[in-house]
Amino acid sequence: MDISLEVNGRTEQLSVEPGVTLLDALRERLGITGPKKGCDRGQCGACTVHVDGKPVLSCLTLAAAVRGPVTTVEGLSTEDELHPVQRAFVDQDALQCGFCTSGQVMSAVAAVRDDVSDVREFMSGNLCRCSAYPNIVRAVEQARQADATV
Repeated sequence: MDISLEVNGRTEQLSVEPGVTLLDALRERLGITGPKKGCDRGQCGACTVHVDGKPVLSCLTLAAAVRGPVTTVEGLSTEDELHPVQRAFVDQDALQCGFCTSGQVMSAVAAVRDDVSDVREFMSGNLCRCSAYPNIVRAVEQARQADATV
């Protein structure tokens, strides 16, 4: 089936099988590698992207069902400047191996934008094998103070 996806501000035309996930369409068809295939079951959060401004697990979302604009971690920054949440992750050393970082950042952007009071609870769907959780929470707080919105 032929679909149209708006990804990071660009409209992309794809021909996909009906069962192709958004994650596979992004990574395998469009070469966007920020979202990671961690568990492929919606349990780790490494594949988190925004669809129509809301965080979604792209491994559980069918590409053909997406109707709103998609933003991946690559779409947050400009050529010259990191998004404030990305900057906060660097400043707070909130990344170690980096595998979960893009999903963590995408969830953190939503947490800051929506002024989530319990960051730990909101981010609980994003697993970090390196246990950088305290630094991730500090990064969210830094970004919140910088009024980081998308």
